[in-house]
Amino acid sequence: MMRKRKGYPVYPLTAAQKFHFFYQNYCPKKEVVNIGTSLTIQVELDWDVLKKSIYKAYERCESMRLRFALDKEGTCYQYVVDKEERDIEYVDFSGKTMEEAEEIMRGWTQVPFKLEDSPMNRIVMIHTPDGFNGIYLLVDHKTMDAQSLICFMKDIIELYCNEMYEGVPYPKDMSSYIEQLKKDLAYEAGSKAQEKDTKFFEKIIESSEPIYNGLRGPKRLLDARKETKNPNLRAAVDVSDSVDSALDIFHLEEEPTKRLMEFCEKYHVSLVCLLMMGLRTYFQKMNGNDDVSINSTIARRATLKEKKCGGTRIHSFPFRTIISEDRTFLDGVYEIREKQNEMFRHANYDPVAYFAHRGKVYPQENGRTYEPMSLTYQPLTLKEKGLDKLGDIRYKTKWYPNGATTQGMYLTVMHRPDDNGLDFSFEHQKKAVSREELEYLYYYLCRIMFKGVENPDLTVGDIIKLV
Repeated sequence: MMRKRKGYPVYPLTAAQKFHFFYQNYCPKKEVVNIGTSLTIQVELDWDVLKKSIYKAYERCESMRLRFALDKEGTCYQYVVDKEERDIEYVDFSGKTMEEAEEIMRGWTQVPFKLEDSPMNRIVMIHTPDGFNGIYLLVDHKTMDAQSLICFMKDIIELYCNEMYEGVPYPKDMSSYIEQLKKDLAYEAGSKAQEKDTKFFEKIIESSEPIYNGLRGPKRLLDARKETKNPNLRAAVDVSDSVDSALDIFHLEEEPTKRLMEFCEKYHVSLVCLLMMGLRTYFQKMNGNDDVSINSTIARRATLKEKKCGGTRIHSFPFRTIISEDRTFLDGVYEIREKQNEMFRHANYDPVAYFAHRGKVYPQENGRTYEPMSLTYQPLTLKEKGLDKLGDIRYKTKWYPNGATTQGMYLTVMHRPDDNGLDFSFEHQKKAVSREELEYLYYYLCRIMFKGVENPDLTVGDIIKLV
């Protein structure tokens, strides 16, 4: 094992990082772990002050100075360098259309980073054709997730505003990535907590085998049963032979979004419970099963230190619910909340170990699975994160697809900055899931959620009939 690299102490990867490392290894397109995003505001910027603020933000955030190295056995290690000395580029898109500018940034997002001893992010200061100014930021998912990325961007803006405007306070310090990393590694080295979490998840896995629910009904499962001559098979292949992906985004307006949020407030549930209830009911409607599994993403940022340490902390686990049609919609939402809270308490468990154990208990070949999709809800908006101090400055955020995914379908739900409505972003393998299928799913998902929100005491069976 390496002890030091270029004079810096090295550390193993965490479970969350290994997860990205594994699927990147198997994926022919290495850019599958890239996250590209831009944040622009409708204000003239002082580029020198912005550049200074970016260097300062690098200084304050260890995980943005993360490097990787491989030892002779091919095991990956990480270390943090003292400072970032690269030049920050500036690109002026004047004279181009917005489409051309976005096409160029999509291109940037599809260039993988070199793995060894090289920076795992890229920042470009940009002036866009619509007269907005700001930054484009590209990171490797092994070093950052969406929450830490938003946190980092917010830090740049607050540092800039503190320098430029009277009365904007200097932002509070970030917390240490390495300190948090040591905690994670201590947990993974066979702690009592890990033992407890392992027991919790293994018990769930061993309780009974889940069943696959298809996006358009049971066709894939029935095909798999024919193919294996096993009428009791419960898993199916969900992906295509190509990782080429598209990103399709559906916009829910501000007013209906508000109705969903008001329901959540009234019944003390998070929006993710409502989304999960809507999705599972859709699959129940299409497949006739009360038993539905969907992958659910957990951010693992409960404490302030975890919120501000950067890095990637996402764990993703199958989330299975068995809700019969005679139960009410509200019952279902509450059951999901209870289950989620329970899962959050054990969420440090390694997802790779989860799937390995499940594969031992219910062996499947050819990559068959039970989950037709993954769900992530991104509650963070820059709006509530202190940017309101800037008065009515208009700003825009945009995410750029990297063009590859190893999952059939991945739904991320986020709040739009301008009106707080919801964006449903479906990243999907082009050959596995079509845009028409997504339109169909989105249409019914909304109908189910609104029917349930308006009549929480309706049974699941009634809602299925009524939509």
